[in-house]
Amino acid sequence: MLAKLTSKNQLTLPKSVTEKLGPVQYFEVQLQAGQVLLTPVRIQRGDAVRAKLAELELGDEVVAQAIAFATKAARPAAKAAAKVATKKPARTAKSPAAKQAAGKKTRKSA
Repeated sequence: MLAKLTSKNQLTLPKSVTEKLGPVQYFEVQLQAGQVLLTPVRIQRGDAVRAKLAELELGDEVVAQAIAFATKAARPAAKAAAKVATKKPARTAKSPAAKQAAGKKTRKSA
């Protein structure tokens, strides 16, 4: 079977092949003796995050600091959002022209 590599470096696998693989999104790619070898990989989200952290060599302490920073920054924003959600909207006064357009009488037109 043939598969075409696009100008964007994308490769479409034949449907007859992907149907046999089942639901898979990721492949490990290896080059062996001039051949491209694709191996299906089923990654859980947590596994993907842990793999990226390991790749970047970020330890538990750095991750804990990042979580603490993000949590601290999110608290004031959450409080402000809660205040806005519970606040009653301010009443706006309509101009005489707006009242007239709505069919209401104004003092000037009465």
